Amino acid sequence: MEDGKRDVGVTDHPVIDSGLAALIVAQWWISREVLRRVGRRWKGWRLASARAAACLFGCAAAVCYSFSRSPAAASFLGVSRPVATVIGGIAMGYAVGAVAAMCVGLAVRAVAKHLNAETDAGRRRALNVAGTLAMASPFVALGYGALVQRTDFRVRELDVPLPGLPAGLDGLRVLHLSDIHLSAFLTERELARAIDAARELRPHLAVVTGDLITSAGDPLDACIRQLGRLRADAGVFGCLGNHEHYARVENYAVRAAAAVGVRLLRGSARRLRFGDSILNLAGVDYQAFPDKRDYLRGADRLIVPGACNVLLSHNPDVFPAAARQGWNLQFSGHTHGGQVTVEIFDQSISPARFSTPYVYGLFRSGASAAYVTRGIGTLGIPARIGAPPEIAVLRLRKA
Repeated sequence: MEDGKRDVGVTDHPVIDSGLAALIVAQWWISREVLRRVGRRWKGWRLASARAAACLFGCAAAVCYSFSRSPAAASFLGVSRPVATVIGGIAMGYAVGAVAAMCVGLAVRAVAKHLNAETDAGRRRALNVAGTLAMASPFVALGYGALVQRTDFRVRELDVPLPGLPAGLDGLRVLHLSDIHLSAFLTERELARAIDAARELRPHLAVVTGDLITSAGDPLDACIRQLGRLRADAGVFGCLGNHEHYARVENYAVRAAAAVGVRLLRGSARRLRFGDSILNLAGVDYQAFPDKRDYLRGADRLIVPGACNVLLSHNPDVFPAAARQGWNLQFSGHTHGGQVTVEIFDQSISPARFSTPYVYGLFRSGASAAYVTRGIGTLGIPARIGAPPEIAVLRLRKA
């Protein structure tokens, strides 16, 4: 299963790296607040013990968090990969909760400072209780996201008007799955539920846009076995994501998927005929270049004049390049729809917003369109908040 020369011990993910720094800051703040309160009652060896415990807990949280950044760190400590995945996910969830709790705590403190010394003591106590409950709310939300919304698979159907769409493709239904991440945080049984729901939709075409697993050692064969259960009139096609690259399983995934009737396209295209009309379906490997001008270099040779040209690309950031080249429609994933998303003043706020404008939904540029799905699985934190997993069906319409 070994492809390429990449060291799979390290996962490139700026959000994870910045999360570690945020965890350190948040844990320092929380420890300081706890010790400040404890210091009012405890003295001597009790206070020294509390300080030591806070220090040890912070160090342990940082080490456990590092498991999500580098599986090699877990291996060095003798921790198996599945256990390290679970520990790293829990630590990352704690990090998110800790940062949110710190922000809430600072907001409560700012409100408290505006209260003058003559404020009723009962009101102060009520504010302290409310502040404590508010600081606990991020952890409650994470619990809900892990236990409920993580596997709350939603079917979303929408029309996509495309200028110049050939008559034979009007009304064509395309099933879109992505970012399955079959691993310790998504079992094969849970994935089978999503596949069962997708089978009931009876699409004309099915596409899968990468990230079948999270890391080397994850059950890739089980994921492909479930994808092989998909049924569509014109077949099931897909492209590879960054995690197949990180796990060095790109070539193996292509061979194993082909054996169950799923065709993964790597810089290639297939012409699919529907009546007298042609849908030209192409797929590219994960695009990750420092210079965005290198996106989709050479992909324009796959375009078929007069056909509806559809591109499968795990990374949605290639959309401007795809639109310039003349692709009519792009299917992408990668962002998980933000995975943890909060609505503030009708604006969706999520970590993914800091890395791409194409987080979720339908985007347009001239005559071209791109759809970015929320996907099925999770990465890092085994939870979804405000971005439930999605089974998308796009219906092509003539604009």
